[in-house]
Amino acid sequence: MRVSVRDLKAHLSRYLAEAGAGERIEITSHRRVVARLVGVAGAEHAGVARLLATGAADWAGGKPRGAAVTLPSRGKTISELLLEDRG
Repeated sequence: MRVSVRDLKAHLSRYLAEAGAGERIEITSHRRVVARLVGVAGAEHAGVARLLATGAADWAGGKPRGAAVTLPSRGKTISELLLEDRG
């Protein structure tokens, strides 16, 4: 499907929904294709599903909490080194 930039701006939600449903949308400017809008696959990728199924990864649906890693303190901080380097 081809749509103009003007039409895309006017009906963005509709075209995003169509792209998410698998439709490939070509965006035109002055009758020339300048971009393509395609949907992305969700988290249902086989690799992610396999990791979740085997217990190698888990996810409760929220944002990642980050790693509980504490790096050992050795010497000066980066801020201190930068201040020394600047003189």
